[in-house]
Amino acid sequence: MTSAPRIVLALMVGAAAGWTANRLGLPLPWMLGPMIANTLLSILKAPVAAPAGLRPFVIPVIGVLLGSTISAEILGRLGEWALTVAVMLPFLAVAAAGSYFVYRRIGGYDPVTAYFSAMPGGLNEMLIMGAASGGVEKRIALAHASRILVVISFVGLFYGLVLDVRSSSGAARGWVALSTLSPQDWAWLGGCALVGIPVGRFLRLPAPVMLGPMLLSGIAHLLHLVEVAPPSLLVIAAQIVLGTVIGCRFLGASAREIGRDIWLGVWSSSAMLLVAVGFAFLTASLTDTPVAQVFLAYSPGGLTEMSLLALAMGQDVAYVSIMHLLRILIVIVAAPAVFRRR
Repeated sequence: MTSAPRIVLALMVGAAAGWTANRLGLPLPWMLGPMIANTLLSILKAPVAAPAGLRPFVIPVIGVLLGSTISAEILGRLGEWALTVAVMLPFLAVAAAGSYFVYRRIGGYDPVTAYFSAMPGGLNEMLIMGAASGGVEKRIALAHASRILVVISFVGLFYGLVLDVRSSSGAARGWVALSTLSPQDWAWLGGCALVGIPVGRFLRLPAPVMLGPMLLSGIAHLLHLVEVAPPSLLVIAAQIVLGTVIGCRFLGASAREIGRDIWLGVWSSSAMLLVAVGFAFLTASLTDTPVAQVFLAYSPGGLTEMSLLALAMGQDVAYVSIMHLLRILIVIVAAPAVFRRR
């Protein structure tokens, strides 16, 4: 099969899996379902392919959606989050150390590959830095793909099956039909998505394709230039694409490699998540922030995916997004500096 039919098949499977997960009431069903289904298909070497070309078009939709949740009340609480940031620094050090132990001692990776595989954030950045430092690029890529897969799956299933948190496809704000938006709404939201990308790159933000549109959308909603979120159908389509891309990251690797890396990813991510739980309880005891919200902020998944989980589970999206943005910035800046001093 050529790439186009493979992509179509992956998206069709993703849509069916998302519908099933939605019927089961799982949090973030339209991304979690496609992600798990296409991971299994990748392991089985099914004829699927990642719709990577669609990713740059759907990420701004998510950014605009997340920006629509920002309010003046949330911005007024920025000062309350300083302690969460302060606790994040030792959390990242302990989490990275635990993950490094897994890849170095259990996985037998060389020190460079183990180090950049263990860093809790910045998949693309860690891949580039690790390869430039002499690490095994494929192992670093699979390690971070495994981390994101395991963390998102665990957190999503934990909230749904253990905490009994349910979500709908319309997330926390209800279903937004295409007909709900006026031409003016379409213009503002579309403008935030299109203009936000170069703005994010100009400001040199991590994940500029998401954070740029999120920033402009937040400003537009704060100024009441627009009051609605993007249509739910577009949001669902974006999540299906994202989940499918994540699931197909394991394509091209052997079943043995995938099994080994996912197994190490389970151990590494479990160590990070256990550390995140401990630090979440510590931070919650020092602030008025709920443990569930701090845990989401410290869970080392992808910025976009964890922000979507926060929205789906009714948590403070701005809080979670900002903490993950800071996590990625800290890791990107600190990882090479610490590596040079090791």
